[in-house]
Amino acid sequence: MVQKSTFESEIKSYKSKQNAAVKLVQIVSNLWYNHSIELVFFRNQLFDRRVSRILTLHQESKALSDSPISIFETLQIAESMQHLKLAPSRLDIGKLALEVRNQNIEEENILYFIKKELLSAQEHKSFAPKDVVLYGFGRIGRLLARELISKAGAGHQLRLRAIVTRDNVDLKTLQKRATLLQNDSIHGDFEGVVEVDETKEALIINGATVYIISAKNPEEIDYTKYGIEHALVIDNTGAFRDNEELARHLTAKGASQVLLTAPGKGVPNIVYGVNNDMIDLENTTIFSAASCTTNAISPILEVIQRTLGIKHGHIETIHSYTNDQNLVDNMHKKTRRGRAAALNMVITETGAGSAVAKVLPELAGKLTSNAIRVPVPNGSLAILNLELNKKTSVEELNNILKESALYGSLVEQIKFSDNVELVSSDIIGTSAASVVDAPATIVSADGKHVNLYVWYDNEYGYTHQVMRLARHIAGVRRYTYY
Repeated sequence: MVQKSTFESEIKSYKSKQNAAVKLVQIVSNLWYNHSIELVFFRNQLFDRRVSRILTLHQESKALSDSPISIFETLQIAESMQHLKLAPSRLDIGKLALEVRNQNIEEENILYFIKKELLSAQEHKSFAPKDVVLYGFGRIGRLLARELISKAGAGHQLRLRAIVTRDNVDLKTLQKRATLLQNDSIHGDFEGVVEVDETKEALIINGATVYIISAKNPEEIDYTKYGIEHALVIDNTGAFRDNEELARHLTAKGASQVLLTAPGKGVPNIVYGVNNDMIDLENTTIFSAASCTTNAISPILEVIQRTLGIKHGHIETIHSYTNDQNLVDNMHKKTRRGRAAALNMVITETGAGSAVAKVLPELAGKLTSNAIRVPVPNGSLAILNLELNKKTSVEELNNILKESALYGSLVEQIKFSDNVELVSSDIIGTSAASVVDAPATIVSADGKHVNLYVWYDNEYGYTHQVMRLARHIAGVRRYTYY
């Protein structure tokens, strides 16, 4: 009888959590669709997430607090927000719930506390939306399209208006492009509606017309014919890498800025959160978002350099195979990359060590790097072997990184994990640039030599870094609370 009663009470308790999560989903959707206010939970997206996933995220929050933040604590925060008039924002209700708990705010005072904490969001100036053109539609291009559309909200931010490819624009090609956008073998189905409009030569994505433009060269495009003005062109082809080549985009009518999704030569290489403050937005029109690996390691290296100091080190990246490798053994202009990608571990070079110096000049000449491509389609790992200026311990080092994941300028970039069972497939879909594997941290007996293991979704995490940088240079920055 006792066992039955316990079982029924457990089921009832879980049902109440599910119901609270359903209410949270409704609030999240309303704030996003109607007010361009995005609620996240310790930087994890809540919009378009299932109830079970939201409850799992709450359980995982134990890595950041003495006990998990409950769905009821979060729901209270979200309900309070509905009474405020907020500008387009990105608000971390997990962080707010943690502050309410830590400060022992009484239930009747939560609304007052939230109103005070989000005062800046109530006074934040709204910016005009920015037209975006994707030049290229490969792996990163399609993920960017997904994120740009799903993050369109009430239309106050970045607006995807066109996609440029080298194909002929006909019904068959449009259907193929639509299918590749809708279905992804790694990231799953797109949570949206994609239709083909042959007459417009466009895809209709969640009701918005996105023109598909065929062009061999950037100079021949007139974006104004499509009603596109002062557009940010995001080049994800990799075909143009230096300032002169990328400047060709600016000769197209209707284009005003260019962002390269690869390391660039002679242009600012920016890791958002680390060195975006160095950009002269008034006088610069061409930018690079650096590489996925540079975005993964730079936030961690910045924290370590600032707190403990780095004498020198080596970075080894265990990287998923990419499209530039061969599917089966065949000729390749680069050494080893001609061997079958899904069957071999392949040693190859990476410029990550030298690229970091462009982002963190104080580390110039201090780092070496190399890479191994491994037979997984996505999800990579950087091993940072560093000699420090100051002594440390595993506990101190992990606490420094945990603190950086919760507070400061790098909370979007760094995620802290204490999961002892973490593997590469668990990283897929992570929006943070870096995931610290705390249980794997190693510190030598003298406290000066450390090994840090940093995971990253080299597609999805990098795409989010590109999005953050795009908002910054486009001047549509939202108020954020982390």
